[in-house]
Amino acid sequence: MWIDTHCHLDATEFDPDRAEVVARAHAAGVQRIVIPAVSVDNFETVRALAHQQGHAYALGIHPLYVMGAAEEDLAALDRALTAHRDDPRLVAIGEIGLDFFVKSLDVQRQQWFYLEQLKLARRHGLPVILHVRRSADQLLAGLRRIGLTTGGIGHAFNGSRQQADAFLALGFKLGFGGTLTFDRSLQIRRLAAELPAEALVTETDAPDIPPQWLYRTFEERAAGASMRNEPGELPRIGADLAALRGWTVEEAARITRANALQALPRLAALAAAGL
Repeated sequence: MWIDTHCHLDATEFDPDRAEVVARAHAAGVQRIVIPAVSVDNFETVRALAHQQGHAYALGIHPLYVMGAAEEDLAALDRALTAHRDDPRLVAIGEIGLDFFVKSLDVQRQQWFYLEQLKLARRHGLPVILHVRRSADQLLAGLRRIGLTTGGIGHAFNGSRQQADAFLALGFKLGFGGTLTFDRSLQIRRLAAELPAEALVTETDAPDIPPQWLYRTFEERAAGASMRNEPGELPRIGADLAALRGWTVEEAARITRANALQALPRLAALAAAGL
């Protein structure tokens, strides 16, 4: 059984058929989905979805949303983490991090929100789900500065082997999804093939980061073609990971599932409780 450690199930792209999307994922063998928040506006939405659908969630402020966030949003996050501290489906703080690809974002503001949320993770004893886009070194520096010991997941990792090893040394797992299905994604495929087995977790980032078989050209998209990703695509992505590693598909599912439970201990508690 597979675990999708990163899926934005609350996204509007799923509004027309969300229940069917989840049903297809279950039928494909996806046992658990982690739904990360991106701003205070969807804290309650992701929590409610996790309970309605039998999955898990994380609360945090995404770096792409910090320009519209206020200091009070951090207080709201703290209150939500406190209010739901006994909720077994709350498994992490996320999606948080840094994005240095989008040039219009204020770097200092991103850094401040990131560090403040790491402090909340330390205070509440929760792992973090990190947005890593051209920012691995700065994320690592923040983790060391705050002294976070709860680990977590580096989502959609695309750094160097040296950076990957640094995250692993801090107790993190690294998320791999649709990008590894593209032959031209040489660095990601190399990392997926060569990193220690205990480093890897699987994810879709649905509805984003579609795998190769869902990719549409600009012209096709302009003509109305969809590239919507779904959590039900995870087993096929996992099969590509298995091929890169020389594993069976069953081994890939078992190994990445165990890694996800280690990265997010409350997932293991959910499984043990049969929830």
